[in-house]
Amino acid sequence: MVIMNEIDRPFRVGFLLIDGFALLAYSSARQPLKSANDLSGRQLYDLRNLPAFGAQSVSSDGATFKADAYPGEQVDFDLVIVVGGDITAEYDNPRILQWLRHLSRRNVMIGGISGGPVMLAKAGIMNDKRMTVHWHYADVISEIAPHILLERALFVFDRDRLTCAGGLASVDMMHALISHHHGASFAREVSDWLLHTEIRSGESPQRSGLVERYGVTNPSIITAIEAMQNNYVEPLTLAQLAGMVRLSERQLNRQFQDKLGVSTMAFYKDLRLEKAQQFLKQSTLSITEIALATGYVSSAHFSRAYREKYQLSPSGTRRDL
Repeated sequence: MVIMNEIDRPFRVGFLLIDGFALLAYSSARQPLKSANDLSGRQLYDLRNLPAFGAQSVSSDGATFKADAYPGEQVDFDLVIVVGGDITAEYDNPRILQWLRHLSRRNVMIGGISGGPVMLAKAGIMNDKRMTVHWHYADVISEIAPHILLERALFVFDRDRLTCAGGLASVDMMHALISHHHGASFAREVSDWLLHTEIRSGESPQRSGLVERYGVTNPSIITAIEAMQNNYVEPLTLAQLAGMVRLSERQLNRQFQDKLGVSTMAFYKDLRLEKAQQFLKQSTLSITEIALATGYVSSAHFSRAYREKYQLSPSGTRRDL
């Protein structure tokens, strides 16, 4: 990583914006660097927007950002950060993927925020490097490159790669970057200016726990749900789940029914179908591949179950995107 006190010019950061990018993630990454400039009274960071396609990029909520530079231009960036959102065909654009590989060969620092790390994985520049991504896209990464060292962290720095789950975690990542460049005291001054007084480490969790999500504190139910989430491809049986929590099948079913209003395996089925819906919306996997990835032995069986839950076929879900 480039240390700021070793160079006598601004640290050049390019934000590569994929249409539909997460606006909160982008602004949470850019604003701390701009505030660092303002508070120091000099340009510590030279910030450029690079729409991936055309002269402007549109965020997830319709805000438009014009280009300050363009991918492939002869600009010597110190760091290029891909900011993305929902996974679209643009993530497979060969021109952008090739440019990222070119930057990698030139030893430019490369980052990804929110859905952006998916494009880094597609470019093949995360091999043997630790990384993170927003939990919503974690399974997409696992399908693209199952060998990648994926962590469920807020942000990860690994040599010349920076990846971040996005949202407000971008502020935490930039606090760490500014601290690395200009010291912890100045980084704290920037964070205080932004009223971000509770700085989180990169290893902090991305999501609230199962207790908050499902409103249950029963340890047997929590353990069973965690096991379900770790076993989509080859679903566990009721007997296996009950054995993990040392209850009879009847006792486990009664607890699920009492606390969540459904049987154990009905809850498991819903989890698998929710995961399938995410794959349909966020990946280019075929319906057959999605069926197998969520524990269905055939696309026909999967399609019936999916239509029963969502009153829409898997192909219909894709058409509606």
